[in-house]
Amino acid sequence: MELADNTTSVPTRRRTNPLRWLVPAALAFIAFAGVPLWANDYWLNAILVPFLILSLAGLGLNFLTGYAGQLSLGSAAFMSIGAYASYNLLVRLPALPLPVDLLLGGLVSAAAGVLFGLPSLRIKGFYLIVSTLAAQFFVVWLFTRVGWFSNNDTSGVLSAPRLSIGHWAIDTPASRYLFVLGVVMVVFAFGMSLVRSELGRRWMAVRDMDTAARVIGIPVGRTKLLAFALSSFALGIAGALWAFAYLGTIEPDGFSLNLSFQVLFIIIIGGMGSIGGNFLGAAFIVLLPILLSNAGGLLANVGIGDDQLQNLQKIVFGCLIIVFLIKEPEGLARLVQLVWQRRSGDA
Repeated sequence: MELADNTTSVPTRRRTNPLRWLVPAALAFIAFAGVPLWANDYWLNAILVPFLILSLAGLGLNFLTGYAGQLSLGSAAFMSIGAYASYNLLVRLPALPLPVDLLLGGLVSAAAGVLFGLPSLRIKGFYLIVSTLAAQFFVVWLFTRVGWFSNNDTSGVLSAPRLSIGHWAIDTPASRYLFVLGVVMVVFAFGMSLVRSELGRRWMAVRDMDTAARVIGIPVGRTKLLAFALSSFALGIAGALWAFAYLGTIEPDGFSLNLSFQVLFIIIIGGMGSIGGNFLGAAFIVLLPILLSNAGGLLANVGIGDDQLQNLQKIVFGCLIIVFLIKEPEGLARLVQLVWQRRSGDA
């Protein structure tokens, strides 16, 4: 009997794949140690920093739309709330460490997300999009009209405060990149554990069929509000990083509706309900306009002006998104997964 028990228990033991942790560890080492050595200031400031921040913003919207199935066009609004909240904490409570300011700014954004997520208890689909779109315009009006949020600055454009953690001054492109990378990695680690938890499974149940989720005992209303809160939390931190580490200013125009569409395109292109897809979608959004601009230099030689070139870039960008969504609606993450499976099968 003992032999039988031992032989039957051996196949059920889970074998850990060393590549599961080796590849992410190697990528993290390259990102922290290798990239600051070879990347110049342009790559750090104009490409890598916005790429990381937009990836984090995509993660926040993916919590809400990709996993919980709640549509939203208010991503930039929650990003601006996190930015203004972190700015006021830095200015009014200078004794607080910078990580604490970011955390509290994210919590303020989470509270706003719960407030604007209350309509999701009654409405869904297109009507919920309109509700979150109202948040976009209301937040811009609030920060423009109420001077307290801008520390009574009449210009409306606030300079980002000097960033530092202890004796580490975050005032160079490399230090800003490392700071943003560290914050993004921490939030992504939290997000990975979150979507694999019971709450993540509840989100997916509500996304697939909220009526069936309610029948099996899932508190649908609370689950939706938690999705809005955690989504806005990540978006708030991303907004603070966007203002402090990338733009260098805090202003309502820096969080326009165009930014909300960019975040939405990130999760559509990268893959809704995918953690790694946020990086792929952000890379597409950041790098494609640069590639189109470089290609536009060749078109300028044939008489196409700058104004026509900008319109042509928007047309090409929109057409590529449409073609991509038709060919691979599940996003780049699914495409990468299929390529990896085929290579593994051939091996």
